[in-house]
Amino acid sequence: MADIVETNVAGRETGEVALPVRGMSCASCVARVEGVLEAIPGVVAATVNLAAERATIVFDNETVTPDGIATAIGRAGFEVPSEVIELAVTGMSCASCVARLEAALRRVPGVTSAEVNLATERAHVATWSGRAAASALVAAAEEAGFGARETSAAAATKDLGAAERDEETRELLRRVLLAAGFCAPLVLVAMLRMIEPFHAWMLFLLAERGWVTVELILASPVLFLAGSRIYRTGWAELRHLNPGMNTLVMLGASAAYAYSLAALTMPGVFPAGTVNAYFEAAGVIVTLVLLGRYLEAVARNRTSDAVRKLIGLQPQTARVTRNGAVLEVPVDAVRQGDVITLKPGERIPVDGRVTDGSSWVDESMITGEAVPANKTAGDEVIGGTVNKAGSLTISASRVGDDTVLARIIRMVEQAQAVKPPAQKLADRIALVFVPAVIAAAALTFAGWILLGSDQALSFAFVTSVSVLLIACPCAMGLATPTAIMAATGRGAETGILFRNGTALETLARIDMVVFDKTGTLTAGRPEVSGFRVLAKDDFGMDPDSLLRLVASAEAGSEHPVAEAIVAEARARGQEVLPARDFTADPGYGIAARVDCRMVRAGNLRLMTRLGVEMPDAAEQIVADFAARGETPVFAAVDDRLVAVFSVSDGIKPGCAEALQALGARGIDIGMLTGDDRRTAAAVAAELGISAVHAELLPEQKADLVKRLKAEGRRVAFVGDGINDAPALASADVGIAIGTGTDIAIEAGDVVLMSGELDGIAGAVRLAVQTRRTILLNFVWAYAYNVALIPLAAGLLYPLAGILLNPMLAAGAMSVSSLFVVGNSLLLRRRDIRT
Repeated sequence: MADIVETNVAGRETGEVALPVRGMSCASCVARVEGVLEAIPGVVAATVNLAAERATIVFDNETVTPDGIATAIGRAGFEVPSEVIELAVTGMSCASCVARLEAALRRVPGVTSAEVNLATERAHVATWSGRAAASALVAAAEEAGFGARETSAAAATKDLGAAERDEETRELLRRVLLAAGFCAPLVLVAMLRMIEPFHAWMLFLLAERGWVTVELILASPVLFLAGSRIYRTGWAELRHLNPGMNTLVMLGASAAYAYSLAALTMPGVFPAGTVNAYFEAAGVIVTLVLLGRYLEAVARNRTSDAVRKLIGLQPQTARVTRNGAVLEVPVDAVRQGDVITLKPGERIPVDGRVTDGSSWVDESMITGEAVPANKTAGDEVIGGTVNKAGSLTISASRVGDDTVLARIIRMVEQAQAVKPPAQKLADRIALVFVPAVIAAAALTFAGWILLGSDQALSFAFVTSVSVLLIACPCAMGLATPTAIMAATGRGAETGILFRNGTALETLARIDMVVFDKTGTLTAGRPEVSGFRVLAKDDFGMDPDSLLRLVASAEAGSEHPVAEAIVAEARARGQEVLPARDFTADPGYGIAARVDCRMVRAGNLRLMTRLGVEMPDAAEQIVADFAARGETPVFAAVDDRLVAVFSVSDGIKPGCAEALQALGARGIDIGMLTGDDRRTAAAVAAELGISAVHAELLPEQKADLVKRLKAEGRRVAFVGDGINDAPALASADVGIAIGTGTDIAIEAGDVVLMSGELDGIAGAVRLAVQTRRTILLNFVWAYAYNVALIPLAAGLLYPLAGILLNPMLAAGAMSVSSLFVVGNSLLLRRRDIRT
């Protein structure tokens, strides 16, 4: 691990840091890095070790920061690798808590960014690799008044935080019950003293001063035992000059308690008519706040139900055959290549390929598709799905964190953790909102005192406490993350995975969706519909022999067209030969050496680049294929064109309806493809797409998406292949088909696990509903507070005689948060498929 240490050079306070450096390959690289470092003003000395890939720098603390050093290394063309440390955090209650914790984490040396999510109670901290130890981050969080511990990526698939969240909820319940146990008799005593004939009867038993003492005895455990965490956190907030919700509650409840205690013990110092006790207000304030937090915790846990359900899909054990014996082992002990046997009704423990048996598998919780899929030998199965009918034997292909289920869970949790722009704005507002509320409470108190009436002190106290309580910013902190959690959970249940909350926010505002053709608009299962041989006599081969030669070269490619040619050769009984020197050129085709011949297959661009002569007969063949919407594939042997294949790929079922659903929302549709222009035009005509761009290389697809964005369009791109990755990354929102390649899925902001295009309209619908929910949450959180602060301040008292009781203010504050959480939870019931 790299450490920062304090040293002293020539009377100056200096720091020393060791940073990992990636990308160096020789002594000149070392010299260049050292030169860059030594050129930084304030760097005293720099030593770079090529073998250890490490740079040790001594620098002036006053002029240079470690982060500045890392940035300079990056500009020189090398990399200081970063890592993300995730912390589980306790003790947060509002948006100002989030802002204060983020500020504390960013002050730790080596931290480049820190994002804290109130709803998930997680902090994601990006650091230069090895620079900021988790222990330093935990210490910074605790110094700021919060509890924290490092949590690992494995926690996502094992739900290690579930027990902690449940314990947190149980702890809140215990505090609520303790507070309620003392608060109920406290309120009873206070209320009965205001009602005849109970007042006279109580005075007969005990003097007024005695009953106030009883209230003191009952209120103290509520504040200082049940509400101890509020006080502990509130004091930490004040100590760091960064007040938050706990500060407001602490000040309000303490003011009521202290005022009442002073009135009880020193009544002579108060003006006539102001010797009042508010112990019941102090007790009810803390009890209502605790009750609100408990109900929030219960509701917030429900926003994570979708992730919990996904985690619960993975069985705990698997039946594995090893050394001829069938053993039941923990699922964590399953290794790649293990043979697993499955009985009807069992969940599949890991991803694998069927080696024996036939069955129907329910994949609905992964793909959102209700109809079970038929699985036979050679088919892939996904861990967590249910084997419905027959017995299966599978060979484990992906285990542990590599399974589809584990990746889905990570995607959902990452989407819930990343903070969208709307919440970042809310957190910035919260930083100034709480100090403004405290100032408003002080002005309210001063204003009532200056009125000079007999009851001015009592009114000043009641109104200032009410202002403190009613304006707590907890609803602001929950407005976005609870909606994001509910929406991403709902999406996961229907096979739509959002990588981050920003994608949800952006997708709601797109005005154009651009599709890749092959595998996206088409079924992605192309078949060879025919081929024409052009030079068989030159090579002494019949058509089947030429097909075998081309298929042998294509066997090394993952492209669906290559797979179709290989399948056609095998269907004709041709054995695929071994190939050497295989290379794939995305956007062009492939090359390989088979039987001492160099075989190349791909599109017209490949033939043109190679300088392969194109006879007139080939041009006519291509025209015939394109007129039928079929894709031409050219094959050359030893740089001579030998055959043209026609590959047909039917329109994906439901594709036209999905495009119509998008069009009905006012969204324009476009299509990009590397395919032949005439073939693309035929497919576009069938689907009613007018904006068509064909014969594009992967980088040209990305450039076209960027050009559309530059024209002011908000663009979503939909694709499924390796050559779609640049365009997916360039779009405002990249939507990857989950049945496509891993590279495309990793590049997408949204992943459709089922591969069905109606999921796009569903994703847009969910994004729009989420944006509306967030806006309503913010309107409620801010408008509610702004509207009620004047009421709490007593501005209506001169006009209508209305004065808000601090107990009602505390209840109203809790209602604000519960509305936001409840409104967000409605997203889990939305029908996004219609």
